[in-house]
Amino acid sequence: MKITVIGAGYVGLVTGACFADHGNDVICVDLDADKINTLNNGGMPIYEPGLEQLVARNTDAGRLQFTTDIAKSIEHGAVQFIAVGTPSDEDGSADMRYVLDAARNIAKHMDGYKVIVDKSTVPVGTAERVKAVMQEELQRRGTQVDFSVVSNPEFLKEGAAVEDFMRPDRIVVGSADEKAIGIMRQLYAPVNRTHDRMIVMDTRSAELTKYAANAMLATRISFMNELANLSEKLGADIEKVRRGIGSDPRIGYQFLYAGCGYGGSCFPKDVKALQHSAGEYGMQLSIIDAVDKVNRSQKQRILDKVRTRFGEHLDGKRFALWGLAFKPNTDDMREAPSRVVIHGLLARGASVHVYDPAAMDEARRVMAAERGISYADSPVDALDDADALIIVTEWKEFRSPDFEVLKSRLKQPVVIDGRNLYVPRVMQEAGIEYFSIGRR
Repeated sequence: MKITVIGAGYVGLVTGACFADHGNDVICVDLDADKINTLNNGGMPIYEPGLEQLVARNTDAGRLQFTTDIAKSIEHGAVQFIAVGTPSDEDGSADMRYVLDAARNIAKHMDGYKVIVDKSTVPVGTAERVKAVMQEELQRRGTQVDFSVVSNPEFLKEGAAVEDFMRPDRIVVGSADEKAIGIMRQLYAPVNRTHDRMIVMDTRSAELTKYAANAMLATRISFMNELANLSEKLGADIEKVRRGIGSDPRIGYQFLYAGCGYGGSCFPKDVKALQHSAGEYGMQLSIIDAVDKVNRSQKQRILDKVRTRFGEHLDGKRFALWGLAFKPNTDDMREAPSRVVIHGLLARGASVHVYDPAAMDEARRVMAAERGISYADSPVDALDDADALIIVTEWKEFRSPDFEVLKSRLKQPVVIDGRNLYVPRVMQEAGIEYFSIGRR
């Protein structure tokens, strides 16, 4: 099948590479010429485990191409995936310019039946808007061409996106068009063989499913973070509480880890978009509002612990910081708690020596204007001459450090752990002053 993916960002690149790996003929189109040049020269604009090898294998095989040529790419694909960004506007709504521009471009250049698939995370009603703007463009051209619009939201976890695509737990398809549904079944057949994972519904329900899934996961995180803060007051241990409630099969263990808040390109944006959508219908989503409020507050918890230990003014203090990406196995720093922590430390006069296994280049880009940041070559190098170590991202290589080396490199043995990586008793026995989230 010939496929066009509009947008060579995180979702588009993973989608295009995975479909190409199934034997399809895929073109990814993006207006960012630098990104396309990078991809055509064998580079990778994002960090995602397994993606670079997947892209290389399929470009070498001739199944995956990258271009900035809109007309060529629209002509190519019988199926057109719209996978462009939908960033938050100032009012929290999803910015739909890029999605609707993509739809107009498809209608401008198409000359035969196509299936247009909304892969981007979009507000409820977007499939209808896409259809309307395409019909307007076709009328402007003075022509009639049949097409179908399908909602097919992505459920890819950063850091495991390739695995999630190749072994999905569900494939949500929003459409009432049997021809389009049949094409989608054919397209996903290679990952849908052992049992039928495809769930077909109307487009509005499919669009809401994506927002509801992310809002539910964000709710679990904020719920545990509030319980963690209460645990500190009550003298309880949130890790023991997590095991106690997670053992209930109705609850389960996933997304019950307390920490310093969630970030990334999905949860913060989608929670705000869901709030805005409800507001347009005169509703207030009280639970979702609380989830957002708790998360914004939780990103301050590390700074609260720094102030408790070192005071309000941090002039002359130096902090080592492990972890810049919002989660492990990605270089994505959008809405990352590390940015809140670093900004707060610098604003109080401190300097910060940072390390991340994947996000160092991204950090230099997004924090280029910040003064007082230095970049270490390794986790241990970040410790030198620091008054304390702050852990913000739970990368595996941070889980088992040599505590004696850690103590010898720090000015004083203080660790502020925003991800609860270590056992408090072990840290106490090692002679390390240890602050974590929701534990004594």
